Amino acid sequence: MADNKLDNQRLRNFKKKGRDLETVRRQQNELVVELRKIKRDQHFLKRRNVPIGDEDTELDSDFKIQNSSLEEIIRNTSSNNRDLQLCGLKAARELMSSNYGPPIQDITKSGFFPILVHFIQQDNNHVLQLEAAWTLANIAYGPAENTEAVITANVVPSVLKLLDSTYEEVAEQALLTIGNIISDGPKFRDYIIGLGLIKPLLSCINPSKSLSFVRTVTWVILNICRRKDPSLSQNVVQEILPELCALIHHSDTAILIDTVLIFSYITDGDNEQIQMIIDSGVVPYLVPLFSHQDISVQTGALRAAGNIVTGTDEQAQVVLNCGALSHFQALLTHPNTKVNKDAAWFLSNVTAGNQQQEEAVINANLIPLIINLMDKSDFAVQKETAWLIANLTNSGQKDQIDYLVHQNVIFPFCSLLTMVDPQIILVVLEGISNILNTATDKTKLIAHQIEECGGLQMIDQLQLHENEDIYRMAYDILDQLTSDENEESTPAPEAMQDDKPHHTGCPWLCIPCWLP
Repeated sequence: MADNKLDNQRLRNFKKKGRDLETVRRQQNELVVELRKIKRDQHFLKRRNVPIGDEDTELDSDFKIQNSSLEEIIRNTSSNNRDLQLCGLKAARELMSSNYGPPIQDITKSGFFPILVHFIQQDNNHVLQLEAAWTLANIAYGPAENTEAVITANVVPSVLKLLDSTYEEVAEQALLTIGNIISDGPKFRDYIIGLGLIKPLLSCINPSKSLSFVRTVTWVILNICRRKDPSLSQNVVQEILPELCALIHHSDTAILIDTVLIFSYITDGDNEQIQMIIDSGVVPYLVPLFSHQDISVQTGALRAAGNIVTGTDEQAQVVLNCGALSHFQALLTHPNTKVNKDAAWFLSNVTAGNQQQEEAVINANLIPLIINLMDKSDFAVQKETAWLIANLTNSGQKDQIDYLVHQNVIFPFCSLLTMVDPQIILVVLEGISNILNTATDKTKLIAHQIEECGGLQMIDQLQLHENEDIYRMAYDILDQLTSDENEESTPAPEAMQDDKPHHTGCPWLCIPCWLP
């Protein structure tokens, strides 16, 4: 067998074992990207209120907005007449939420922000205060340059004080403004947190508030937690955890969806942060949500718990001890492929753990379902099943390898060699190599299965792959398959015309003489 394998350049010990942090977080980071995409589809990152039930028709409203100039608005809001002030603020609110709103540069130069701050501070007139806060929320709903202008105008400190307003509608407009600002990036998030956001924000979560209000609060917390580069500080995570642990019990599905998504973001941290979340006591309440009737709750809970499983073996065991695996028969046969994908991803992290955890997956009778998904599902699901099987083969336990061979894993596993993703090809090749190295008494059976499904031809072609690790590993596997019949097998040449060692034109690839 060839001795020149480039072990230090391969995917070694898959997932957590023997790998640096960047490799450990590969799949986790992919999920974070997908979470953000899904959230954009399901929930606008920015929000604004749209008035309902106005007496004016849509055409009348558009006509009024187009004929409301910024100069007229400033003239009315600067007068001493309360009716004119209210009229001006309403016109501003409508103008800022329309397609006819002025550029943010004009708003800044006109001196309108100080006027808004003046009315936001009018605690003795909540009607004017509401219109001013609503107008500001509509401005912050715009692009990032609007957010920059709001920050520069030093409006936010006054907005934060509105969270304590006795008028819920005023406080909710303040929440919308804050959430819209935070959604534009970590810089703005950290700025508002530095002004003392967290304590008054968490105080907004109480039974006396309306459902709509609590939904808005949860959305703001979601925006706080979802941003990275840099991630939210652990001190803030620790501060918000008690309220999140309360929200996980909420009966409203919208609030629950945002809550599990928040957990999926804050569990995407180092082992210290994962332990902090475990210590909060939330895990026993996350796991039952794997079987929630709403798919968004299911996937959010799966991702949150799956992130915990990427931690230490002891942290992963906390999730398993809550009966997590009992949910996976249903998850792996769910009609929604996103659920299948997240379930396979979760289990791939479990099979990266210790032998007891790997055995737990096998004893739960989940491997036949995984192999079925590997054979019949789409690429995204197949990719996760490849990692799961490869992790099992990496353990080196012969009884586990024998079980995989008995479950006919070779056929769908080899079919993944046709994928264009080099990393998955490497994962599959490494898995096949592990199977051959461990199940030495079944070499002929395994070789026959590989040949029968066309795997030999696929591996032979991979010797011509442009990826150095792939072609060398393909050579090594072919060398493994022939070593028993050719004890004096020709060693891998140092170089050929293309500098790639490979088996060439071996007749046994078509008619293996060593097969029974």
